[in-house]
Amino acid sequence: MVKCRNVFIRLAYKGILKPFFFRRDPEDVHDAMTRVGVMLGAHAFTRTITQWKFGYSDPLLQQRIWDITFPNPIGLAAGFDKDAELTSIIPRVGFGFEEIGSITGLPCAGNPKPRLWRLPKSQGLVVWYGLKNKGSKFLSEKLRGKKFEFPIGTSIAMTNCSANLDTTTAISDYHMAFEAFTTIGDYYTINISCPNVTGGQPFIEPEKLDLLLTDLDTIATTKPICIKLSPDISFDELDRILVVAEKHRVHGIICGNLTKNKDNKRIIDSNIPEHGGISGKPTEELSNALISYIYKSKKDRFVIIGCGGVFSAEDAYKKIRSGASLVQLITGIIFEGPQVVSEINCGLTDLLRCDGFSSISEAIGVDSR
Repeated sequence: MVKCRNVFIRLAYKGILKPFFFRRDPEDVHDAMTRVGVMLGAHAFTRTITQWKFGYSDPLLQQRIWDITFPNPIGLAAGFDKDAELTSIIPRVGFGFEEIGSITGLPCAGNPKPRLWRLPKSQGLVVWYGLKNKGSKFLSEKLRGKKFEFPIGTSIAMTNCSANLDTTTAISDYHMAFEAFTTIGDYYTINISCPNVTGGQPFIEPEKLDLLLTDLDTIATTKPICIKLSPDISFDELDRILVVAEKHRVHGIICGNLTKNKDNKRIIDSNIPEHGGISGKPTEELSNALISYIYKSKKDRFVIIGCGGVFSAEDAYKKIRSGASLVQLITGIIFEGPQVVSEINCGLTDLLRCDGFSSISEAIGVDSR
């Protein structure tokens, strides 16, 4: 029944909605779909209908990580729900968790438009939003006291402004946003890898990362903390980052963010915009390599969240077998349709049972041992 439902929605999306959406500006489509999501999430009836159309659950997919229950391993990555407008509807679409933001210390208008492009042949997006969001004060006040239906991660980044070229100022900016969310959500992500901000990615440098984490260690919170890495870093750079992370209150690693490398062999579209980082299939192999490397070298020290190029159950399963406990996506839902979350979770249960696993946790890292 669920599989038939998903096939019907997939055909409708790919045959009617996707061609319509892909003829329009991608940011306009994203904003329109956000408004639809807000409307659907505002009423019990529409939430129930959405659950009926897209939901899927199986005890095989449930995990307990950091004393947090994840109903399934598929999460919405940061960058889609920038201002935490969709937290009431995203669990009804079938996701097992969501990461809001990235949220910055100060409100940020982002980079000038246009700042989002599709790469249809490469199955990716070029993203140049520049951390557009309403800022930590507004968003923390909006969310304080809200009850969430599933785990919420809070992605924290530094405001996209020239003042943050100064390391001390940038750390204070992170501190402001981090402190505002000590009691909101279930875990943090420290985004040190956004490729679309003034000054680049200074905190991938181990010395500056150490300064940042030393400062954040002073803030009282019981929430787990992840670091989101660039998929473009070398293993030597990764080793130095992990050495720093092990010294501090870091519980997880997200592999990874957007790639800046436009020479990537998976990019086959022409006329790639000069600005922006690239999501989707061009990041898949880069992400998987980082996942496997971290799992092999650190085993259970860090929970690994895989992000990049997940369009199917097989894509998600490869990340899990490489060492990821959880998986995130955005681009996959844009190219494949909203039913893809259910398709992935349904497909994962088939793959796990086919391989003889009695829970998803048994499959984590089996290809990297």
